[in-house]
Amino acid sequence: MNITIVKSTLNSSHFPLIHQNPCFLPRISSSIIPKTLSYNHPKFHSITASSNSNNQNKPTSMRDSRWSLQGMTALVTGGTRGIGHAVVEELLGFGAIVHTCARNEVELQNCLKCWENQGFKVSGSVCDVSSMEQRERLMDTVSSLFDGKLNILINNVGTNIRKPMVHLTSQDFSTLMMTNFESVFYLSQLGHPLLKASGCGNVVFVSSVSGFVSLKSMSLQGATKGAINQLTRNLACEWAKDNIRCNAVAPWYIKTTMVEKVLSNEEYLDEVYSRTPLSRLGDPAEVSSLVAFLCLPASAYITGQIICVDGGMTINGFYPKIDFQ
Repeated sequence: MNITIVKSTLNSSHFPLIHQNPCFLPRISSSIIPKTLSYNHPKFHSITASSNSNNQNKPTSMRDSRWSLQGMTALVTGGTRGIGHAVVEELLGFGAIVHTCARNEVELQNCLKCWENQGFKVSGSVCDVSSMEQRERLMDTVSSLFDGKLNILINNVGTNIRKPMVHLTSQDFSTLMMTNFESVFYLSQLGHPLLKASGCGNVVFVSSVSGFVSLKSMSLQGATKGAINQLTRNLACEWAKDNIRCNAVAPWYIKTTMVEKVLSNEEYLDEVYSRTPLSRLGDPAEVSSLVAFLCLPASAYITGQIICVDGGMTINGFYPKIDFQ
């Protein structure tokens, strides 16, 4: 396993540095539970906007801390391409310290070098998350780097095999189950002690709209994503006592290398647009922004949710372009 650690300061051109370390779930410590202020309390006006204040356009420290991941530690699987790459950069921009992994060492090193040149604090490991041995080594590395504590786990890695149900082989089944479901199940299990030790843990799964609706030749892939959706709900309840929140995002077609081939067919692409109310593909940054939000203290009361990032695809019924009077 190849591990590269880049020590650097954050680039201040991205987001302001907030010298606080807010907990996602403030109930764990009485020392950080904000006191409820009455409207007559002298400090009340210092934390609310005032039309007569010269500083009304300046964010308060309380608001800043809700929208910062400064000092938080994160593991993002599959962070060298597509959605995973966008998530790494999104979390870094909010101040997190990120470790990522990928199977391709050359791609990983190139990404690490790029992030280092931008002044980001990031490290990486070569890892195939479908391998139990490599998953365990990855978590050992993360535990060592982050002193046994992890605030954020982004289970991003996934793959697809497009075949009708009757043509799927036992090898296809094993590949999809190991990569899409077993990997996130066991990484979450391995990560639980680190997430619990942090005092405010967050798990975000990257699911798919295929876990909600039927997509052609994707019965097995859809089953793995449906399993992820239910795992998200169960862990949200099971791990709430440990101050760990669990949510998932479910994208439709996002402009990544994984779907380049299928979307190169213009007729197929037109069909995708026709089923999508916003009539376009999504961008990785439109998924990563939601992932980051779900990790922020601002979303501390959100858990067990699977949120579609799909341009309206999953709620679209029959909406013809032709109007009949």
